[in-house]
Amino acid sequence: MADAATLNPASTAARRRHDPAARQFASDNYAGVHPEVLAAIALANEGHQVSYGEDVYTEHLQVLMADLFGPGVEAFPVFNGTGANVVGLQALTDRWGAVICAATAHINVDEGGAPERMGGLKLHTVATPDGKLTPELVDRHAWGFDDEHRAMPQVVSITQSTELGTLYTPDEVRALADHAHGLGMRLHLDGARLANAAAALAVPVRAFTADAGVDVLSFGATKNGALGGEAVVVLNPDGVTHLKHLRKLSMQLASKMRFVSVQFEALLADGLWLRLAGHANAMAQRLAAGAREVDGVEILYPVQANGVFARLPHDVSRRLMERHRFYFWDEAAGDVRWMCSFDTTEDDVDAFLAALREEMGRA
Repeated sequence: MADAATLNPASTAARRRHDPAARQFASDNYAGVHPEVLAAIALANEGHQVSYGEDVYTEHLQVLMADLFGPGVEAFPVFNGTGANVVGLQALTDRWGAVICAATAHINVDEGGAPERMGGLKLHTVATPDGKLTPELVDRHAWGFDDEHRAMPQVVSITQSTELGTLYTPDEVRALADHAHGLGMRLHLDGARLANAAAALAVPVRAFTADAGVDVLSFGATKNGALGGEAVVVLNPDGVTHLKHLRKLSMQLASKMRFVSVQFEALLADGLWLRLAGHANAMAQRLAAGAREVDGVEILYPVQANGVFARLPHDVSRRLMERHRFYFWDEAAGDVRWMCSFDTTEDDVDAFLAALREEMGRA
């Protein structure tokens, strides 16, 4: 049992082991939790609630998701984005099924083989110039449906916003959905940064999801002010069965689910999720604009969400990393990724740009 010193807020604050004023540009997962989300978790903490999703907060989450995406949708809270993608893709595929995705897709390069090893499905990857699939690119793998020697293409998976920070327009999503459905396939959307896309496109989120023909999506919250939690949202229930069983089988069933669900309630209240994402996007625009003015720095892709991809000398990146942490995207080519978060400030961006100019000057 914890002693009084352990529970004393003053003693807890005294043990802080990081500088709360420091900001990094490596990942939007580095950011903390928005105060309104923390307050919502505390609000849901008092007393008892039924476990495993039969609580009033998860029940209300269904209402919130229907308001966003339309009637008939169903949300299944999970722990993390990988779990959301694995559960959602399992729900759309048979054991012999395959998923067509961009070569840069998170499910292909950043999930440790979980869709294949845990989900038991095959990924057919396609090289893209900007992280986005098109019907023509899908067709490179959308064949051999009756060939028993080949994993059957059953799902097209896209990411919004993409891993390269680019966006699909509603019309582009609709074209992919129509094409996939015409081939007897389904469309899955990895929405780890769904809020950033919605804020940038300035249209209702259903315009490029439910109304555009997406069947299942992963709704990300962790990168946008949540403590931890995502949701698998079934937009088209036809043909999607047993998802609750797949969630448990995939070790994504939270016993105290109210604490995941209430985070969405806080973020969706009064458009907070869009304001947070819009701010992160604006900071990325500020960062990109400043970086373009530095001789020797090349911005690689359109900056449409909260990520900036750049190319600069390798030694400059190494020195800059000692001052502001970020990651190489392609170290051999000198490509780096800079991510902005809901709590990134203009001063943070300007300090980073000053360091960038200084290090480039030394080159």
